[in-house]
Amino acid sequence: MMFFKRRKAEFRTYQLPAGQRIYAIGDIHGRIDLLRQLLDRVEADLRARPVAGTVLLVFLGDLVDRGPDSAAVVALVRELVTAGRAVLIKGNHEEIFVQAARGEARAARGLLQIGGGATLASYGITQEEIDRGSFADLAELLVDRIPRADVDFLDRARDWYRSGDYLFVHAGIRPRVPLDEQDPSDFRWIRREFIDSAHDHAMMVVHGHTIASEVQEKPNRIGIDTGAYRSGVLTALGIEAGERWVLQTDVPVDA
Repeated sequence: MMFFKRRKAEFRTYQLPAGQRIYAIGDIHGRIDLLRQLLDRVEADLRARPVAGTVLLVFLGDLVDRGPDSAAVVALVRELVTAGRAVLIKGNHEEIFVQAARGEARAARGLLQIGGGATLASYGITQEEIDRGSFADLAELLVDRIPRADVDFLDRARDWYRSGDYLFVHAGIRPRVPLDEQDPSDFRWIRREFIDSAHDHAMMVVHGHTIASEVQEKPNRIGIDTGAYRSGVLTALGIEAGERWVLQTDVPVDA
């Protein structure tokens, strides 16, 4: 009988392909103010350390809900993706929002339970309209009022993006399962099975979804959801060749 030892991840150097720089951006949740500030920080970083090759923004999902300006965040990210400057990973909040905006009553109910009322308000839907009828009525209202271009854009978002030794995903991956055999829902919803695992995934996984007060850098994963909607701190992880660095918005004075 043969026994196989579990591979435990150890700190080592992970690489992006030569000539590429990536800025991965954590969960924004409707904070257009923080997104604009962080993009200014990215531009300043590019001036301070010029790059000869390509630059790509990787948004890790959860653009919407909780914060006050989800519609504006979606519009800005869509502009960047359309221009070829960014890619968007689909988060669990995008998944539910898209389902609700396509007329699913159950998703409309779920949307309100995860901060979706703020998203609807950003699209001009009032609390009175939300309360007026059933969840089926609300879903029909969303079909009429949420721009199809925004819904289609969010629905087309990627499950993951990979470059070199790095995998970018919203929530994480299921340990010991090959990437092409993963359940797509895990990319958006998994938590403890991924967060608590010390397994070597044979790539560095950069993710959001699970909030922490500071960047979580482990041998097998880097979590960059710093709870921007409530902390005021939105995080970007810069990566080039074998180097990594962190950019963040200012911590509020009264935090």
